[in-house]
Amino acid sequence: MPVLVGTSGWQYRHWRGAFYPAEVPQRRWLEYYASRFATVENNGTFYRLPAPSTAEGWRDRTPDGFTMAVKASRFLSHVRRLRDPAEPVARMLGVVRGLGGRLGPVLVQLPPGFTADAVLLEDCLAQFPPDIRVAVEPRDPSWWDDRVRAVLAARNATLCWADRKGAVTPLWRTADWGYVRFHEGTAGSWPRYTGKALRAWADRIADTWPPGATVYAYFNNDQNAAAVADAAAFARLTGPPEQS
Repeated sequence: MPVLVGTSGWQYRHWRGAFYPAEVPQRRWLEYYASRFATVENNGTFYRLPAPSTAEGWRDRTPDGFTMAVKASRFLSHVRRLRDPAEPVARMLGVVRGLGGRLGPVLVQLPPGFTADAVLLEDCLAQFPPDIRVAVEPRDPSWWDDRVRAVLAARNATLCWADRKGAVTPLWRTADWGYVRFHEGTAGSWPRYTGKALRAWADRIADTWPPGATVYAYFNNDQNAAAVADAAAFARLTGPPEQS
């Protein structure tokens, strides 16, 4: 089972020295990042959609086999709150398809306080063509509902498993692939994850998806470069055994 592990974003200036060598210019950070990790979650697309040429540049600057997940525009999730989704979804896909074979899942993160609406969710998911994987990260407990689960399963959309200090979304498996986000751990060196927590997550993923399923795992605890350290540790736990 391939578990693709990375971080939520790569352009953090405080990672210079902690992750990026001082001699690597910021304009080459993506290339350096892609030499260390198999995937990245692009959070910048949430705030502003880039020009199509920018997405094509990301494609050209990363190696074959690298995957970039993209966070859906806040115009879709936070401004419109999934209403009238056809135009914003089409506009977003018109840009991110420039990634070509590097394009991974689209993450739709819903705002806090946005209560469950299975009809709106179904309409939104219907705008995505079958070749686009969609992960949904609700942040209001009203979404933990059988109707929502059924909508996700019908579209092979995955519920994003989100962890913050051990508080986790329901561990539903709604698709033949998975998406996990690590927001904040409980290790003494905040906001790191403990080795025990990472091992538990590796076991949880292995117990949920069959061999051959793809699971994307992203560390969003960017402060103090915790994300890159935890992502590297988790990749070692979930990767193939080292040959002796």
